[in-house]
Amino acid sequence: MNRRIAPISRRSALRLGGVLVALALMAAACGSGDGDDQDVDGDEPAATTEAAEPETEVALVQDTGDLLATVQDRGSLNCGVSGSAVAFSETQPDGSTTGFDADYCRAVAAAILGDAGAVNFVPLTAAERFTALETGDIDLLVRNTTWTQSRDTDLVLDFGPTTYYDGQQIMARVSDNFSASSTVADLDGATVCTNAGTTTEKNIADAANAAGIEITLSTFEDFDIVTDNFIQGACDAVTTDGSALVGRKVKQEGDQEWVIFPPTPISKEPLGPVYPQNQSTFGDVVNWAVYATIIADEKGITSENIDSMLSGGSLDAEAIRMLGGEGELQTKMGLTADAFYNVISQVGNYDEIYTRNLGPVGLSRDGSANARWTAGGLIYAPPAR
Repeated sequence: MNRRIAPISRRSALRLGGVLVALALMAAACGSGDGDDQDVDGDEPAATTEAAEPETEVALVQDTGDLLATVQDRGSLNCGVSGSAVAFSETQPDGSTTGFDADYCRAVAAAILGDAGAVNFVPLTAAERFTALETGDIDLLVRNTTWTQSRDTDLVLDFGPTTYYDGQQIMARVSDNFSASSTVADLDGATVCTNAGTTTEKNIADAANAAGIEITLSTFEDFDIVTDNFIQGACDAVTTDGSALVGRKVKQEGDQEWVIFPPTPISKEPLGPVYPQNQSTFGDVVNWAVYATIIADEKGITSENIDSMLSGGSLDAEAIRMLGGEGELQTKMGLTADAFYNVISQVGNYDEIYTRNLGPVGLSRDGSANARWTAGGLIYAPPAR
């Protein structure tokens, strides 16, 4: 099933007392008794042209930073994940959620609420994810989501830092004469399965056209269904981000021998957190929660040694600021001074998060784009100053 998600208007939960008073005054001037509720909820247009213009301006001002206060008041973060992405976000039999993406949800919760466990994980298909964010069903999306120009402009969304640099590849059976050196051209006449509502559909179609071949593209909303169809032989090959294929191969290959190709991915897939547009204060917190894990990794600060490094006087001025000491900037962001201390102590630095979740399925940082920038990779953070 092939679906496209069109952007829809977002609900805003706007509760700032001073602005509500301003709205009430404007509504009274226009003779409207219920204009406040309509404007706050974003469900209906204003009753008159005169009221609509100033109320729209106020709503735009209120949008900025309001989501941070909403999450703090609620006491939990609603974070959209896959729930079936091996090593990135998997719902376990006991109902818990594990994985690289899930841990970045926890990192943001630790920064905002001081508790990495204050997360409500919301499993979403690829087709559901953007609508859930746009309508306010979730506060944050951390679900193997590629940062693209169209998503950054057509959708009412903003992207945070890239947490994993990926690329699209293909997986097929050795028994069908595919090997690690196979190319897209070797798919001529094949049925290729992938997720609906993802960048992978367009990427594989473009690659097939460039190679001058014809393929039958079959899409499903859930990659579990994609994989099941592949195992049963309904698909000759499957395609998605290389990291996801590696995870599936490790966990579900069974008696079949699968191979991933081509060696150089057919696309760039920078993956990271996504949040609603015009929520700059909330966005800053998400961004710097990620950057804090990267800076801690650069400086060798881990969840295990953070307290001893703080007490031992071995930290430089940047680390001291980041962890809540002299010159800290977290309180200017609407957080507690120890917000990023909570991130590292409760969740870990970038390498801990990566190694804990992606190491077991064979995804190494060494020699990859996900190595530290000092080791030839792309994982880099701006300075905390």
